[in-house]
Amino acid sequence: MAVRNVHVRCLPVDEDSAGALIDSLASPRDQLWPDRAWPPMRFDRPLGVGARGGHGPVRYRITGYAPGHWIRFHFTAPRGFDGFHEFAVQREDDRTSLHHLLSIHLRGPALITWPLVWRPLHDALLEDCLDKAERSTTGAVREPARWSWWVRLLRTLASARTRSGRG
Repeated sequence: MAVRNVHVRCLPVDEDSAGALIDSLASPRDQLWPDRAWPPMRFDRPLGVGARGGHGPVRYRITGYAPGHWIRFHFTAPRGFDGFHEFAVQREDDRTSLHHLLSIHLRGPALITWPLVWRPLHDALLEDCLDKAERSTTGAVREPARWSWWVRLLRTLASARTRSGRG
Protein backbone atom coordinates (compact mmCIF):
# COMPACT_ATOMS: atom_id res chain seq x y z
CA MET A 1 0.00 0.00 0.00
CA ALA A 2 1.39 3.40 -0.98
CA VAL A 3 1.17 6.32 1.46
CA ARG A 4 1.74 9.97 0.68
CA ASN A 5 1.36 12.26 3.69
CA VAL A 6 1.92 16.02 3.43
CA HIS A 7 2.06 18.75 6.10
CA VAL A 8 2.61 22.41 5.16
CA ARG A 9 2.92 25.64 7.13
CA CYS A 10 3.18 29.10 5.59
CA LEU A 11 5.66 31.24 7.48
CA PRO A 12 5.93 35.04 7.26
CA VAL A 13 9.69 34.91 6.76
CA ASP A 14 12.15 34.75 3.89
CA GLU A 15 13.50 31.50 2.46
CA ASP A 16 16.80 31.80 4.33
CA SER A 17 15.05 32.04 7.69
CA ALA A 18 12.84 29.04 6.90
CA GLY A 19 15.85 27.11 5.60
CA ALA A 20 17.73 27.76 8.84
CA LEU A 21 15.02 25.74 10.60
CA ILE A 22 15.94 22.67 8.56
CA ASP A 23 19.65 23.24 9.15
CA SER A 24 19.10 23.38 12.92
CA LEU A 25 17.65 19.84 13.08
CA ALA A 26 19.20 17.62 15.78
CA SER A 27 21.48 20.44 16.96
CA PRO A 28 21.61 21.91 20.48
CA ARG A 29 19.63 24.90 19.13
CA ASP A 30 17.07 22.92 17.12
CA GLN A 31 14.35 25.34 16.00
CA LEU A 32 12.17 22.75 14.26
CA TRP A 33 11.96 19.41 16.06
CA PRO A 34 9.56 19.39 19.07
CA ASP A 35 11.92 17.48 21.35
CA ARG A 36 10.23 18.56 24.59
CA ALA A 37 7.12 16.55 23.72
CA TRP A 38 8.59 13.86 21.45
CA PRO A 39 11.73 11.71 21.35
CA PRO A 40 14.60 13.89 20.15
CA MET A 41 16.01 13.57 16.66
CA ARG A 42 19.62 12.40 16.84
CA PHE A 43 22.30 11.44 14.33
CA ASP A 44 25.69 9.77 14.50
CA ARG A 45 27.29 12.93 13.05
CA PRO A 46 26.27 16.41 11.85
CA LEU A 47 23.57 16.69 9.19
CA GLY A 48 24.82 15.41 5.87
CA VAL A 49 24.33 12.60 3.38
CA GLY A 50 25.10 9.29 5.05
CA ALA A 51 24.34 10.37 8.62
CA ARG A 52 22.30 7.74 10.47
CA GLY A 53 19.86 8.32 13.28
CA GLY A 54 16.21 8.92 13.96
CA HIS A 55 13.83 9.55 16.80
CA GLY A 56 12.55 6.93 19.21
CA PRO A 57 11.97 3.65 17.34
CA VAL A 58 11.90 5.41 13.95
CA ARG A 59 15.28 5.10 12.22
CA TYR A 60 16.60 6.56 8.99
CA ARG A 61 19.64 7.80 7.12
CA ILE A 62 20.06 11.08 5.32
CA THR A 63 20.08 10.46 1.57
CA GLY A 64 19.83 14.04 0.32
CA TYR A 65 20.64 17.44 1.78
CA ALA A 66 20.74 20.91 0.25
CA PRO A 67 21.53 23.18 3.23
CA GLY A 68 18.95 25.87 3.74
CA HIS A 69 16.49 24.26 1.34
CA TRP A 70 15.83 20.51 1.66
CA ILE A 71 16.67 17.33 3.53
CA ARG A 72 15.58 13.74 2.83
CA PHE A 73 15.62 10.77 5.20
CA HIS A 74 15.32 7.15 4.00
CA PHE A 75 13.60 4.85 6.53
CA THR A 76 15.51 1.89 7.98
CA ALA A 77 12.94 1.15 10.74
CA PRO A 78 10.26 0.27 11.60
CA ARG A 79 10.02 -2.81 9.40
CA GLY A 80 7.59 -2.46 6.53
CA PHE A 81 8.25 1.24 5.91
CA ASP A 82 9.90 1.40 2.49
CA GLY A 83 10.42 5.01 1.52
CA PHE A 84 11.40 8.42 2.82
CA HIS A 85 10.36 11.60 4.52
CA GLU A 86 11.69 15.07 3.84
CA PHE A 87 11.50 18.72 4.79
CA ALA A 88 11.65 21.40 2.09
CA VAL A 89 11.33 25.16 1.90
CA GLN A 90 9.23 26.49 -0.96
CA ARG A 91 8.63 30.03 -2.14
CA GLU A 92 5.57 30.85 -4.23
CA ASP A 93 3.62 34.07 -4.77
CA ASP A 94 5.70 35.95 -2.18
CA ARG A 95 4.94 33.28 0.44
CA THR A 96 7.41 30.98 2.10
CA SER A 97 6.24 27.59 3.27
CA LEU A 98 7.80 24.69 5.06
CA HIS A 99 6.73 21.32 3.67
CA HIS A 100 7.05 17.85 5.11
CA LEU A 101 6.42 14.90 2.80
CA LEU A 102 6.31 11.26 3.83
CA SER A 103 6.24 8.84 0.91
CA ILE A 104 6.28 5.15 1.78
CA HIS A 105 5.16 1.78 0.55
CA LEU A 106 3.82 -0.31 3.41
CA ARG A 107 4.30 -4.05 3.70
CA GLY A 108 3.78 -6.71 6.36
CA PRO A 109 2.72 -5.56 9.84
CA ALA A 110 3.03 -1.90 8.79
CA LEU A 111 -0.20 -2.34 6.81
CA ILE A 112 -1.95 -2.49 10.19
CA THR A 113 0.34 -0.44 12.42
CA TRP A 114 0.48 2.60 10.09
CA PRO A 115 -3.22 3.49 10.21
CA LEU A 116 -3.72 2.51 13.86
CA VAL A 117 -0.52 3.72 15.52
CA TRP A 118 2.09 5.38 13.32
CA ARG A 119 -0.08 7.75 11.27
CA PRO A 120 -1.87 9.39 14.22
CA LEU A 121 1.46 9.82 16.04
CA HIS A 122 3.21 11.04 12.87
CA ASP A 123 0.51 13.61 12.13
CA ALA A 124 0.54 14.93 15.72
CA LEU A 125 4.34 15.13 15.77
CA LEU A 126 4.47 16.96 12.43
CA GLU A 127 1.87 19.53 13.49
CA ASP A 128 3.87 20.09 16.71
CA CYS A 129 6.96 20.44 14.53
CA LEU A 130 5.31 23.07 12.36
CA ASP A 131 4.04 24.85 15.50
CA LYS A 132 7.64 25.03 16.72
CA ALA A 133 8.74 26.36 13.32
CA GLU A 134 6.09 29.06 13.49
CA ARG A 135 6.99 29.92 17.11
CA SER A 136 10.69 30.00 16.22
CA THR A 137 10.14 32.46 13.37
CA THR A 138 7.32 34.63 14.74
CA GLY A 139 7.35 34.22 18.52
CA ALA A 140 3.83 32.77 18.62
CA VAL A 141 1.52 30.19 17.05
CA ARG A 142 -1.79 31.42 15.64
CA GLU A 143 -3.61 28.07 15.87
CA PRO A 144 -1.70 25.54 17.99
CA ALA A 145 -2.19 21.89 17.14
CA ARG A 146 -4.21 19.75 19.54
CA TRP A 147 -3.67 16.06 20.12
CA SER A 148 -6.66 13.79 19.58
CA TRP A 149 -7.81 11.48 22.36
CA TRP A 150 -6.30 8.59 20.38
CA VAL A 151 -2.85 10.23 20.24
CA ARG A 152 -3.03 10.98 23.98
CA LEU A 153 -3.90 7.31 24.64
CA LEU A 154 -1.10 6.00 22.40
CA ARG A 155 1.42 8.28 24.10
CA THR A 156 0.24 7.18 27.54
CA LEU A 157 0.61 3.53 26.55
CA ALA A 158 4.08 4.17 25.08
CA SER A 159 5.17 5.99 28.25
CA ALA A 160 3.96 3.14 30.44
CA ARG A 161 5.83 0.66 28.26
CA THR A 162 9.03 2.73 28.44
CA ARG A 163 8.78 3.10 32.24
CA SER A 164 8.31 -0.67 32.64
CA GLY A 165 11.52 -1.29 30.66
CA ARG A 166 9.79 -2.90 27.67
CA GLY A 167 10.33 0.02 25.28
